[in-house]
Amino acid sequence: MDLSRVWHLVAVFCLTCVLIKIIQLHRRRQALLKALNCFAGPPPHWLYGHILEFSSISAVYRNIEKWSCLYPFAFPLWFGRFIAFLNITHPDYAKPILARTEPKDNFGYRHMVPWIGKGLLVLHGPKWAQHRKLLTPGFHFSVLKPYVPLIADSTKVMLDKWEQLIMQEKSVELFEHVSLMTLDSIMKCAFGYNSNCQTYKENSYVQAVFELCFLIYARMQYIVGYSDLLYWFSPHGFRFRKACQVAHLHTEKIIKERKESLKVEEELQKIQAKRHLDFLDILLCAKDENGIGLSDEEVRAEVDTFMFEGHDTTASGISWLLYCLAQNPEHQERCREEIKSILGDRDTIEWDDLNKMTYCTLCIKESLRLYSPVPGVSRELTKPVTFFDGKTLPEGTWVVISIHLMHKNPSIWHNPEVFDPLRFSPENLSSRHSHAFIPFAAGPRNCIGQQFAMNEMKVVLAMTLLRFELSLDLSKPPPVPVPLIVLRSDNGIHLCLKKLG
Repeated sequence: MDLSRVWHLVAVFCLTCVLIKIIQLHRRRQALLKALNCFAGPPPHWLYGHILEFSSISAVYRNIEKWSCLYPFAFPLWFGRFIAFLNITHPDYAKPILARTEPKDNFGYRHMVPWIGKGLLVLHGPKWAQHRKLLTPGFHFSVLKPYVPLIADSTKVMLDKWEQLIMQEKSVELFEHVSLMTLDSIMKCAFGYNSNCQTYKENSYVQAVFELCFLIYARMQYIVGYSDLLYWFSPHGFRFRKACQVAHLHTEKIIKERKESLKVEEELQKIQAKRHLDFLDILLCAKDENGIGLSDEEVRAEVDTFMFEGHDTTASGISWLLYCLAQNPEHQERCREEIKSILGDRDTIEWDDLNKMTYCTLCIKESLRLYSPVPGVSRELTKPVTFFDGKTLPEGTWVVISIHLMHKNPSIWHNPEVFDPLRFSPENLSSRHSHAFIPFAAGPRNCIGQQFAMNEMKVVLAMTLLRFELSLDLSKPPPVPVPLIVLRSDNGIHLCLKKLG
């Protein structure tokens, strides 16, 4: 065949592919415009959409909060010309979405799959239902109860470090220390593994998690990030793969060491006879009604998922809780007095003490309202939805439920920026919308580990307030919340700690 003829066919093929892609993109944009047409929102740039408004991480909250005042209930946001979602800021809109088992979106969450695999967080359909059923026993109170002394041990290590640190420094930056402590706790509780990670000067896993959270957020801000092929060969893609390797080595080591200690049937019997099962025991032994367990790949995905969600989100919640109490010394003192009255002469906290911490629980909930560890969750509709005001969204639409904005919605909460734990007192519960406060999401896809997180926050709060008086470091600027998957501070959370006699 003539060489020019070959090149002609290649050119025609390439042009045809480009034309097909242009038609597909045009149809996608027209479908998005039709789906979101009835929702008012901030005007997008003709090419970039709203991406330029999110050029800095600290600007995200400012812009979103500003728009939520102008467009109550919900407004569309565009990433370029061909990707958009409806940002929901009111519980009346969130309720019908969260009542269904809709899958996570195929934009933000799919970027996490190379890291955490296809675990409970990103699965959907029958596979999600199977995993949820198999993992639920891992969060029964009989499993969580023996975790309390383990969490207390990890907390004591952190507090001992702080006691030494305040002899040299004026204040302590919380998040790094708390993150190591929650990692130490989850390793002991869920995986029966004593990592001693708090005694290391540097921890590669915690650093890898921070790097991965930043890179996943940053990927959505760049056009290159929308193509897997281009991203994989970019500098960010190289950093992402390297951080994933560190995280995977960490979890593989845990699974390998546990499997090496197993001797099939004999060891399974030993596990059943243990005083308590941990999360990894349940993963390795779980079987569905057909006697089918999780594959090695599925076990690693669930370990990676729980390792991240169980330590990073809880670290965020604890750090912002201590910050809130440092800001509000009168509530801090009331919590301290409650803890002293519960423990008496004891300096350790036990399982039965947790339910007695009524005022502390109110303060924890109020801190979760002001600083939601998970700022938002997203779903992709598998069928149309109609909201209370008659507006509808078609199948396939991407929606984001902004937990942070719902928790500060002035039409739901009086003086939403004020720290007021009594919002959660029993007499105020009946007048509040069922979905006004959802730090752990809601409905069938709510956070499976929420009770574990609440227990850990109570233990850390009690032991910290017995040891230290917390106050703000006024020489440092106040923390700037940034949504890097979990809520962090762009400039750290710095507190002064005074040792109590």
